[in-house]
Amino acid sequence: MKHQDQVVLVTGAGQGMGETIVGHFANAGAKVAAVDINPEAVAETAKALNGDTTGNVIGIAANIADSESVRAAVATTVEKFGRLDVIINCAGVGSIDEFINTPDEHWDKVIGVNLKGTFLCCREAAKVMTEQGSGIIINVSSTAAMTGEGPSHYCASKAGVMGLTRSISRELAASGIRVNTIIPGPTNTPMMADIPDEWTQQMIAAIPLGRMGESEDIAKAASFLASDDSSFITGQNIAVNGGMSFI
Repeated sequence: MKHQDQVVLVTGAGQGMGETIVGHFANAGAKVAAVDINPEAVAETAKALNGDTTGNVIGIAANIADSESVRAAVATTVEKFGRLDVIINCAGVGSIDEFINTPDEHWDKVIGVNLKGTFLCCREAAKVMTEQGSGIIINVSSTAAMTGEGPSHYCASKAGVMGLTRSISRELAASGIRVNTIIPGPTNTPMMADIPDEWTQQMIAAIPLGRMGESEDIAKAASFLASDDSSFITGQNIAVNGGMSFI
């Protein structure tokens, strides 16, 4: 199995893309820590995947925008499984706001989860991985960061994730840690449910392959980046968007 006994931590694992990624890695032999702010959701994710097995998926409730909560989630993962090989930072939030009417609290929340939260997760994972002398960090951005088609706080936060990846990939390379970003295009997730149908149809019209992405498309890209098949790839922002143009 491609990820046999690999220890993987996935944030945003209670639904959508994160939940799919947890299942993909668990089914490929990994030991997975499913992390989400919703304790019931990650408990259900773990229960559904473990069945009658030995518990290779654990659910951890954590707020990734809080450094102490992130530190505890990483510590719990290492305590349970003995190491941390991969972290996949999927957790994200958004809201539909016009720029000039964006409330401060909406800006703070989106930047706090999407950018600060990714930073905190990368930092705590890197501490463990540096001690090990190896590790893989996979961040999740958005095509909106490249096109600017979306609320300002969301686009800014996801663009920040790409810059973070570029920076820390250079700093962590000497410790045997690879860092890359997946840039999904429009993808069928619960977050898309809040987007007006007219906008959704416009998005699909801009995708050369003619369909929305599925969470499994992102899981497969993460699987590649978490494997030895990508051992010479780091510091890259890789689009998985059906051929959408950034221009």
